[in-house]
Amino acid sequence: MKYVFDERQKRHDPKHFFANGTPLPNPEQPERVKLLLKGAKAAGCDLVQTVDHGLAPIAAVHSAEYITFLQNIHERWQRIEGASDEVIPNIHPATRNANYPKSAVGQAGYHQADTACPISSGTWEAAYWSAQTALTGAELIVGGEKAAYALCRPPGHHAFADMAGGFCFFNNSAIAAEQLLKSGHKPAILDVDVHHGNGTQGIFYERKDVLTLSIHADPDRFYPFFWGSAQERGEGEGQGYNLNLPLPRGTGDDAYLVALEKALERVNTFGADVLVVALGLDPYEKDPLKGFSITTPGFTRIAKAINTLGIPVLLVQEGGYLCEELSDNLTSFLLGFDTTGL
Repeated sequence: MKYVFDERQKRHDPKHFFANGTPLPNPEQPERVKLLLKGAKAAGCDLVQTVDHGLAPIAAVHSAEYITFLQNIHERWQRIEGASDEVIPNIHPATRNANYPKSAVGQAGYHQADTACPISSGTWEAAYWSAQTALTGAELIVGGEKAAYALCRPPGHHAFADMAGGFCFFNNSAIAAEQLLKSGHKPAILDVDVHHGNGTQGIFYERKDVLTLSIHADPDRFYPFFWGSAQERGEGEGQGYNLNLPLPRGTGDDAYLVALEKALERVNTFGADVLVVALGLDPYEKDPLKGFSITTPGFTRIAKAINTLGIPVLLVQEGGYLCEELSDNLTSFLLGFDTTGL
């Protein structure tokens, strides 16, 4: 399998995020890259350099207003007397159709869903190259590869069309799926991160051309809280084209694979000819964010089940945080993809 990565993704180096009202060290660290690279190499993957596709494919998913915000907000924030080094909002609108303020503080609150997506001097560049990495992975699939791994960092599945959140800025999986759609494919996005892919759901919620599916810890007591219930099936033309499979905290390999089978059945009935997997490794039993209890061998089982679809698969890195086994878990997942029969 080929994998795609760009070193500039390391330039996003967040120091803090707020959890339960307390400032804590941010778990979405550049150090993750080192472990993920180790895992990809151990699986025998070959590196492909990221290609710059420009802003147009990003703007096909994200609003021009939001892209402008991400480009400029850190510089504007630094002009505020006494401002922090990182852009972290302290106020949010009650509705998305509220006034759009001129203030940097107000715009931060509008475009950042929570306090877990701080923006620093290197965030724009890292997020841009993370999206380009996903696009390069999509190109590999269009070019005939049966499976490819896009090592995207920062992750993307909590990013909406005009809003960052949960360590995410550009929705890499959505950007890749949109590119595959425009290349003549019929894509589905399967999110296996422990957190619901709320941004991905939001982007495609009223559309029927991309099927979205997410297996995640029940949001009644787990981030992102306000999205991810089984009742959320899409709206308008998109009704019936979104499938959420929330599972109890602590779910292990066997129960997870039962839910995965339901998701794969829906991919088949949709008639997808390519699958984007939003690959979170944070369902792992020892992940710092503690949602599920998937074992290292369990990731191989998950990958093998996905591989039974018999269609090309683009793996786009999402979560999975610093623990000793992070690289082993990626290797386990990648080795589950035997593409010789595709």
